[in-house]
Amino acid sequence: VKKCVTAGFFYHAAKLQKNGSYRTVKNPQTVSIHPSSGLAKELPRWVVYHELVFTTKEYMRQVIEIKPEWLVEIAPHYYKRKEIDDGANAKMPVGKGKAGL
Repeated sequence: VKKCVTAGFFYHAAKLQKNGSYRTVKNPQTVSIHPSSGLAKELPRWVVYHELVFTTKEYMRQVIEIKPEWLVEIAPHYYKRKEIDDGANAKMPVGKGKAGL
């Protein structure tokens, strides 16, 4: 199901940064998961979202965790491997990027 949602919203992908915020992949801007989301405390490394809402800052709403390799598999015309290189071995701050698929 998550892969199907990713196929529909592949252009709304974001990656977790070391400071706990997210960076959209194609049109880089800093965003956060909306505080009402169940994933707001989990902070998965990669997400797709349905919409951005601007209040005190830019928030992603309707967020799901994804595997970054799905982006290249689903939309090779839009994403290149180097854009989604996850750096899976890269260290993250304690408690960040630990949500499980």
